[in-house]
Amino acid sequence: MNATDPLLTVEDLNVRFPTRQGVIEAVRGTSFSVGRERVGIVGESGSGKSMTGRAILRLVRPPGEVSARRIDFMGEDLLTLSEREMRRIRGHRISMVMQDPKFSLNPVIRVGEQISEAYRLHTRASRRAARQKTLEMLEAVQIRDPERVYQTFPHEVSGGMGQRIMIAMMLIPDPDLLIADEPTSALDVTVQMRVLAILDKLVQERGMGLIFISHDLNLVSSFCDRVIIMYGGRIVETCRAAELDKAEHPYTRGLLAALPRLDQPQARLDVLERDPAWLKEQSVVAHV
Repeated sequence: MNATDPLLTVEDLNVRFPTRQGVIEAVRGTSFSVGRERVGIVGESGSGKSMTGRAILRLVRPPGEVSARRIDFMGEDLLTLSEREMRRIRGHRISMVMQDPKFSLNPVIRVGEQISEAYRLHTRASRRAARQKTLEMLEAVQIRDPERVYQTFPHEVSGGMGQRIMIAMMLIPDPDLLIADEPTSALDVTVQMRVLAILDKLVQERGMGLIFISHDLNLVSSFCDRVIIMYGGRIVETCRAAELDKAEHPYTRGLLAALPRLDQPQARLDVLERDPAWLKEQSVVAHV
């Protein structure tokens, strides 16, 4: 595989949920690719960001229905793999960091043991080797006393440390692609910047691809290389993060106008005016 080839290519991804009131289309025909870069997916709550990440890893459970022309990861179509083959992909070659570590960590198992178990599951390493690798990974995510933290339970660590523990667990198998779903939204600004710096360093050192899912347009534009804007389950615009101010779609421009700015204080922020036609549009504004 060439270093410039996409790690992931998604074509015509759809996620639907049948209900008594009708079918809810959570994701509508999205197509995009991710290389060894940082790609941000931005949109309001319910726009389909997180569902897109889950669908890539086939984590959408019934009654949810996932379909796509293909979800190609390094030459393999994930939709054609068996569940056993997907377990070889999940957590090893593609990892996902959830928003709140409390829902991902087992509360009755020490955090170090959980990370070691994840490493042994994918590498068949010995307990001693897994423990050493875990301590090294905890140090890599800037945890000061890895030996002490190894012995703690999830409820004994702060939110910021819990998020770093989750990042350590997801990165310890050395994946090619990391999906980070709102990894900093529950953290204060100082801890948020620290976690982003860790992610940035690890992505560059390991040559990984990163899908960074967030509702924070400012954060994504400053951290990512490219930005994908979603509305109503559909991708409406893609652009380089540095050129976000040149966005053309009215939804993207509305999001930008609604952001508070220190250099241009406003008594009242603009209200985003939505157009029903956005849900019917098939074309995507792309300037990358």
